[in-house]
Amino acid sequence: MTIDPVTSSDDVRVLYELVATPSVSGSERAAAEVFVRHAARLGMRAEVDEAGNALAHRGPVDAETHVVLLGHIDTVPGEIAVRIEDDVLHGRGSVDAKGPLAAMLLAGARAELPCGVRVTVAGAVGEETAGSPGARHLAKLYRPAACIIGEPSGWDGVTLGYKGRLLVTASATRQSTHSAGPEPTACDDMHAWWSAVRAHAEMFNKGRDRVFDQLQASIRQTISEADGLRQHAKMHVGFRLPRELTPVELMQAVRSLTPEHVTLDFSGEETAFATNRNDAVARALSSAIRAHNGRPRPKLKTGTSDMNVVAPHWRCPIAAYGPGDSALDHTPHERLDLDEFARATRVLECTISQLASELTAAAPAHAAR
Repeated sequence: MTIDPVTSSDDVRVLYELVATPSVSGSERAAAEVFVRHAARLGMRAEVDEAGNALAHRGPVDAETHVVLLGHIDTVPGEIAVRIEDDVLHGRGSVDAKGPLAAMLLAGARAELPCGVRVTVAGAVGEETAGSPGARHLAKLYRPAACIIGEPSGWDGVTLGYKGRLLVTASATRQSTHSAGPEPTACDDMHAWWSAVRAHAEMFNKGRDRVFDQLQASIRQTISEADGLRQHAKMHVGFRLPRELTPVELMQAVRSLTPEHVTLDFSGEETAFATNRNDAVARALSSAIRAHNGRPRPKLKTGTSDMNVVAPHWRCPIAAYGPGDSALDHTPHERLDLDEFARATRVLECTISQLASELTAAAPAHAAR
C-alpha cells in the first residue's frame, strides 16, 4: 500500500518534505528553507544563519539554560525515489539524518519548558564532509548546558560515543623503467607503505577485543597511471581511531612508516569522544525510553558525527539519539519506519521536558547565547 503524504499527519509531512528536498552537502539551502517554514508554523523562531544552518528557537534569548538539539540537514549523494509504502518512508536522508532532525524539530516545539530555558534545534550543513562547517560555526557561537546530537540510534538506542577519524592521501612517483628490471615501481612503493601501515594497526589492536577500541584502516580509492616517462600511484586511506589514539599521534606513526618516494597529505582529523550512562542527557533519554515501554540500549559507534566536533568545545552533557537503522546509512536501501519515527519523537519530547526541568533545578552556571 502506498500512502499519500498530502493526506498523512502533520508530523509525516514535515519528515516527507525534508526528505523530498535534495540537500547533498554544499547544496542545503532549499531543505533549510523547508525546515524554517515548518519551524515557524510550529510556533518557533526560525532562521538560516550565516553558515547556512537551519535554526529553530524556543524560549528567551537571554535564558540562563540553553539546550541544543544538533542534527544535520545535508546528505551524501545518491538519489532514492521518495515514497511512503506500508508505513515506511524511502528516500536519501530518511535515516541519516533528516529523520532524527524532523523528530527533534517536532519534539522541540512541543516539549514543556520551564521559565528560563531556551531550546535550539539546528540542522547543520556539511556534516557529511570532512570539514563539518555548520557544527564548527555553532561550536563557537553557543555554550549550551546540554546537547542531543541527532543521529540514528533506533528509537530505543542511546549513542554514547563515536570513534575518531583521519584521512590520508599517499602519493608516489618514480621514473618509468622496463618491466623486466629490478627497480620497484610507484605501485610497489604504495603497497609496501600500506603493508607497513596494516601491520602497525594489527600490532596496535592486539589485546583490544572491542571494535570501538581498535584502530581501523581501510583503502578508499587507488589510482595509478604512467605517461612513458614517469609512474604515478595514489591511495586514499581512511582511519577510525579509538579514544587512546589521537590524530596527531597516528600522523606521527604513519610518517615513520613512510618510504622515501611516498608523500602524505592528511585531512579530516577528529578525536574520538565518548560519555557514559550517567551523563545527564543519556539518563534523560534512557528514562524517556523506559517511560514508553522500551529498554534502553547504549551504543558506541565506529563512525564519526558532529558530537566529535562540538563535545570538546561545549564540555556539557551530551549523547546522540534518533530514529532509524544506522546500517542503512549511505546505502541504496535507506528507509525509515514511520511508527519508529513517531515513537522517537515522543521519546525526545519527554527527554527535553525532563532535561529542562532537571537543569533548571540544578541552576547551572551557563550563560546562554
